[in-house]
Amino acid sequence: MVLNELGARINSALHALSKEPVIDEKAVDALLREICTALLESDVNVRLVQQLRQNVRKRINMDELSASANKRKVIQTAVFDELCTLVDPGVQPWVPRKGKQNVVMFVGLQGSGKTTSCTKLAAYYKRKGMKVGLVCADTFRAGAFDQLRQNASRAHIPYYGSYTEADPVLIAMEGVKQFKKDKFDLIIVDTSGRHKQEMELFAEMQQIAKAVRPDNTVFVMDGTIGQAADSQARAFKETVDIGSIIITKMDGHAKGGGAISAVAATGSPIIFIGTGEHMHDLDKFSARPFVSKMLGMGDISGLVETVQDLQLDKNEDMIKNLAKGVFTLKDMRDQLQSILKMGPLSKIMGMMPGMSPDMMQGFDAEEGTRRLRSYMCIFDSMTENELTSDGKLFDDENRLKRVARGSGVRPVDVQALLHQHRQFGQIVKKMGGPEGMLSKMNPAMMQQMAKNPGAMNPNMLKQMGGMGGMQKMIQQMGGMSGVQNMMKQMMGGGDGPGGGGLGNMQEMMSQMMGGMGGMGGFGGGGRR
Repeated sequence: MVLNELGARINSALHALSKEPVIDEKAVDALLREICTALLESDVNVRLVQQLRQNVRKRINMDELSASANKRKVIQTAVFDELCTLVDPGVQPWVPRKGKQNVVMFVGLQGSGKTTSCTKLAAYYKRKGMKVGLVCADTFRAGAFDQLRQNASRAHIPYYGSYTEADPVLIAMEGVKQFKKDKFDLIIVDTSGRHKQEMELFAEMQQIAKAVRPDNTVFVMDGTIGQAADSQARAFKETVDIGSIIITKMDGHAKGGGAISAVAATGSPIIFIGTGEHMHDLDKFSARPFVSKMLGMGDISGLVETVQDLQLDKNEDMIKNLAKGVFTLKDMRDQLQSILKMGPLSKIMGMMPGMSPDMMQGFDAEEGTRRLRSYMCIFDSMTENELTSDGKLFDDENRLKRVARGSGVRPVDVQALLHQHRQFGQIVKKMGGPEGMLSKMNPAMMQQMAKNPGAMNPNMLKQMGGMGGMQKMIQQMGGMSGVQNMMKQMMGGGDGPGGGGLGNMQEMMSQMMGGMGGMGGFGGGGRR
């Protein structure tokens, strides 16, 4: 992943500081030298690196620091905040509003991933309930309309373009006019890729912008472009009013720091980052969660938003079962379906606090996804009576063999699924039932938690038995390492060198709530 190496080096420098017996000028200089070297080697513009060093230095007053009870925390927080400032120009990003006709124009270099990003953005807002249309105004690149048409068809998104019309300005005007007539909420206009030396194409870009009058112009930046990012971003900014940035190809292993430089060059906020070729591989950007994730501290806000999109609160049968301590095969099927909808497993795991790239060793995300799909085939071969059971019906060997034949797997694979179901069922049984923690929550509260997993308010905590109740739940679940191992078994991963890397559930909860315990609290406060 782009910037993983940068994050690992910065994290290593911060950990080295925490081991220093004495925090003095020498220790701070060593920390800043290592961080600045890592940023420069990752192609971040030298001016930005110098600025970051100066800003951290201004925030760290050694005289005041000597009286501080937690010097390391003060320094680490200063570094974290300045890293956030590096990718955050302090400008509120433009957001389309449902019920209003919003026009967005995409611009960028050739090969930066504009057309793919157009479709990803359209699919993202379609999941949010908007009526979205795509317009292909790229008449320069051969096959551009075919690519957009195929992507849009796969995502079931209406599109507009022409094989015969050569004037991109006319196509953009007609496409926007048509979608506005049909009351579309969001209209995305894809334009030709162009370089700052191609003056004619830059003039054409200005003409399209004048014709469609976009509410927002998105600059698509290749995350692997390197030092050229700064000059190219400035050239586009001088020609059209860049309102937002999407950084693509963040799933590679290039340095990636050049893309950060584009933020300073345009003064525009990053709104999304592309992390792959699939429709779900577009992550909403926010500076603090991004830096937190880069440093291996997870992205709880991104995880919560992904879960919210699943609308788990509408599954009333599952909520009632959980309160009773009952976990049927149908409940398990619904949960695995939800996981598949969330996107690649590696993306989900990367959002979890403490789940650094090293800890992902031994966890094969592709194999995990294949196994989940195999499980869905097994569920599809079961009768309704079998699905709503606790799995004991499959003590009948003939029944088990029938399901195996129907799903095209071996009987041992069905047994593996039933074993995982029993393990999860034991956790639910302990959490629910008359004595379980979930029994203290009313159905409305459980629905609220399913709808917004991050909304753990004091009233909820009180009904759950306070922090004592939370700790009891943690003990009942066997710690996060136990759940992690269970997930690895289910997804087909081995123990690997990163086994149990998340520690226990209590530590994870501390990180999620911005609590104590080293760098886990970084993302919990500060400027947003």
